[in-house]
Amino acid sequence: QLHIVESGGGLVQPGGSLRLSCVVTGIILDYYSIGWFRQAPGQEREGVSCISMSSGSTNYADSVKARFTISRDNAKNTVYLQMNSLKAEDTGTYTCAVRGFNYCAEDGIKTPYFGSWGQGTQVTVSS
Repeated sequence: QLHIVESGGGLVQPGGSLRLSCVVTGIILDYYSIGWFRQAPGQEREGVSCISMSSGSTNYADSVKARFTISRDNAKNTVYLQMNSLKAEDTGTYTCAVRGFNYCAEDGIKTPYFGSWGQGTQVTVSS
């Protein structure tokens, strides 16, 4: 059965870094894509980044380009989100999601593309 577990969130100061992990079991990851989303209180959920587990092709929201890097380790069924130069506006609950297709962003990283979701991990950027 599909199971998604995120980890790596925490409290960091502006300019700091965090590395989030998403471990997915119960599916053959080579045939899927993985996305990271975030949501702050009162805000709409935002697609942050996604990756094809087969090709490694990546996509990023404009707000995180040049600061965040998504990567995969298929042998570990794991996707990472390295977050550098963190800003207060990066604060939110970060959730990993799985799309049952080896492409993740035809016209943006959008929630309807992703059918399975983890519980989320909290990221707080504050001084």
